[in-house]
Amino acid sequence: MTNNLDTLATALYAATGDLLKQRPDLAQWRPAVGISPQLTDAELVTLAMMQAMLGFTSEARWLRYARARLRHLFPYLPQHPGYNKRLRKAAELLRRITRILATSTSVWSDDVWIVDSTPVECGRSRETVKRSDLAGWAEYGYCASHSRFFWGLRLHLICTLQGLPIAFALTGAKADERETLFDLLAAEPHLLAARPAQTVSSFQPVRLEGQLG
Repeated sequence: MTNNLDTLATALYAATGDLLKQRPDLAQWRPAVGISPQLTDAELVTLAMMQAMLGFTSEARWLRYARARLRHLFPYLPQHPGYNKRLRKAAELLRRITRILATSTSVWSDDVWIVDSTPVECGRSRETVKRSDLAGWAEYGYCASHSRFFWGLRLHLICTLQGLPIAFALTGAKADERETLFDLLAAEPHLLAARPAQTVSSFQPVRLEGQLG
């Protein structure tokens, strides 16, 4: 297990480091004069990707695990608040690096994509609904799989048959899945530029040819 983790971390770090050297525009802007961060962008991206791949939903638990298993690969590991702050600032960097690495895999070229959505419940009490900062975006919707109403958002995901995410969106709970799908693809037209006859399947297959023109 340790050897596999080391190999994964090394491969991710090397690939990310090479990308940042070839594409310096991907890196976060920093002033020419100042203190360099102790955790490099390549190390941050590697940690974030490994956290997701290994299924750690808690940043605090992930950092404890990393200190116990990966300290020999990461001389400096930030505390939880510092790690969270770096991740928030690096959201666009993580998105772009993840997309570039994903497109280099064999499963990216699947000619069938799957689209589905799932509820993201944001609160249950009336007081929470009234006072939440999400009011106006979150709304009441119906979850058919659980046969109940909920207050919150809906996560829409496009992925390959093998589970590789292609695109995602967070919408209000009542958003139409089909309309959200076309909005997602319209926002990133390059996804279909090389595959005009791509099939996206939910309960009923959707042919995308000519749908976005």
